Formats: sequence, C-alpha cells, structure tokens
Amino acid sequence: DVMQPLVIGGRTGVGTTLLLQQLEQHIDLEGLYRHRGSSFGYRAHPQPSQIDIENSLAIALLKHRHNQVSKLVLEDEAPNIGSRSVPRGIMQAMQQAPLILIEADIDTRVEAVFEEYIHVALAEFQQLHGDALGFEIWATNLTEAMDRIRRRLGDQRHHQLRDIMNDAIEQQRQHANGDHHKDWIRCFLLDYYDPMYDYQIGKKSGMRGLNFSRWPVSQETG
Repeated sequence: DVMQPLVIGGRTGVGTTLLLQQLEQHIDLEGLYRHRGSSFGYRAHPQPSQIDIENSLAIALLKHRHNQVSKLVLEDEAPNIGSRSVPRGIMQAMQQAPLILIEADIDTRVEAVFEEYIHVALAEFQQLHGDALGFEIWATNLTEAMDRIRRRLGDQRHHQLRDIMNDAIEQQRQHANGDHHKDWIRCFLLDYYDPMYDYQIGKKSGMRGLNFSRWPVSQETG
C-alpha cells in the first residue's frame, strides 16, 4: 500500500513543528535537515550532507512502511531547507497532498518565535561553544540572517529592524534580558513573513485546487 501524505503548515510561529512531533505517523524534515526552514533557521551544528539526509529520509520512510502506516504527516516546506534540497519525489507528493493550515494570534506567534530562535537557539550555541563564545556566534548568526534578506526588506526597513535587533542583543549581553527581541520579531512577522506567506499560500491553494483546511490554535491549546 502507498502511504498518503498529509501536510500541515501555517504562518511562522504557529507551532507546526511542535504539533508534528506529537504525532506518531510523521517525518520531521527540519529535524533531519538540522535547519528550522527559514532565513533565521541555521542551527549550532552544521547540516548533514545531502546524501546523509536522503539516506535518513529513506530509512524513516521504510520504517513507516514496515509499520503499515497509511497516512504520513509532514510539515509544509520549500524545495530547499537551508542549503540542502528536498528530493523531487517527496516534494511533488507534498505539493499534491491535502494541506491543513494551523492558525494562531500574533502574540502567540511572537512568543513561539522568541522561544525557538532566541532562547533555544542561544542555548544550542552555548552548549556547543561555551557561554561567551556561544553568545557571540549566535548573535553574529542572527544579524547575518537579517542582512541576507536586506534586498527583500528594502534598505530603510532593514536598517530599522537591524537597529532594533542590535539593541536587543546588547540588552541581552549586558543584562541577560532577551525580551527586547520580541520587538523586532513582531515587526518581522507582520511586515516580512506574513505578506510572503499570503503570496505563497495563494499559489499553493491553486495547485491543490483549494484542497486545504484551517485549524485555529489558541494560547491555551498551544
């Protein structure tokens, strides 16, 4: 029997990865690719090679097939995750699969992005490199990610967000208070990720023949 894919997606910060990991019949592509699947998704450990990723993916698929899984849940991804590509067959199956859109309010999303990209990410770098060096590598990684999308943001918006980010990093360095990061995260979600998401979901709904549904998530339900 052929496993049928089911794809979950949503705006940045709605918690699709956390939801995915609670499901038994899933493959965590971002976990296999060791990347969070966004401009700020680079992790402390480098990505595996393309062949190693594809081998791990094949093993995961074989395990699910051995367990006679009929529905396989994956997170909506672009053709490239970080600097590695999703195999064409997997990508085509995902593009044709039903898509469930997870929805959450902006405050929930800001908190989720802050936890993953600031708190968890910093802890990863510090665990690997030590507190002081880990902080500096993490901070550099953060500002370089912002600079990589300067053209898409436009010079003025990039300069504004970069200043807010730099101030947040300095506040965290001096006072161990990372809350100021939420200011640029909120602006970034509303001004950059959301318009890009609206454009992409419009294209995907056309490819799927409107074969998608929406699932709201509140702060209480995670």
